[in-house]
Amino acid sequence: MSQKLSGKVALVTGGSSGIGLATTKRFVAEGAYVFITGRRQTELDAAVNEIGNNVIGIQSDVSNLADLDRLYATIEQKQGHLDVVFANAGVGQPRALGSITEEHFDKTFNINVKGLLFTVQKALPLMPEGAAIILNASTASIVGTKAFSVYGATKAAVRAFARYWTLDLKERKIRVNAISPGTTPTPGYDQFGFNEEQAKEFVESQAKNIPLGRVGTPDEIAKAVVFLASDDSSFVNGIELFVDGGMAQI
Repeated sequence: MSQKLSGKVALVTGGSSGIGLATTKRFVAEGAYVFITGRRQTELDAAVNEIGNNVIGIQSDVSNLADLDRLYATIEQKQGHLDVVFANAGVGQPRALGSITEEHFDKTFNINVKGLLFTVQKALPLMPEGAAIILNASTASIVGTKAFSVYGATKAAVRAFARYWTLDLKERKIRVNAISPGTTPTPGYDQFGFNEEQAKEFVESQAKNIPLGRVGTPDEIAKAVVFLASDDSSFVNGIELFVDGGMAQI
């Protein structure tokens, strides 16, 4: 590896599986020391063991502000600062209009919007000038999918955050960018409630709309996150980087 993040301290929320885990592996391989969060201690422990060195797992729910305070107190104690924040934790379950419940709405917005906002805001005191913030958005911010309106609305909010926070943080020269993955199967797809055959059909139906003719992998998303976290993207700010095989571009 080229050590693009040598000496950097990073946080990856939702880092115990999927895109978060793949990104953490890339960050560590590029020289970063990484804190990861997740709601389930067993999965966190497994991820830390899999990665090996230069990683600490902290059980935390991003929608719980007390958990975030505890998280940042730990980071401050152990490393003193944060150079990179990848606000990755999120949820998305299908609910068509007519069957959307208050519970579904609140859970999705509390994690994807409220949790992401306070993940970033509470990190700011630890972030030096020139730090990097990457927000995990989605092609759902601009491309509709049946039964995912609430999820899509949260990701549109995430995209808006990147624009506005770029202005809010310009005096500190902190870059804020959003990454928008296309269809990328991860363990998080379990929340869709699909059986094995339904999951296969969903992925195949999505692949038909992707110019590259296939879905993405978590590591392909992770490589793009490394770009946004590193000095390779030193003049990239406020963008939405689609990593989607061209799905949202046609």
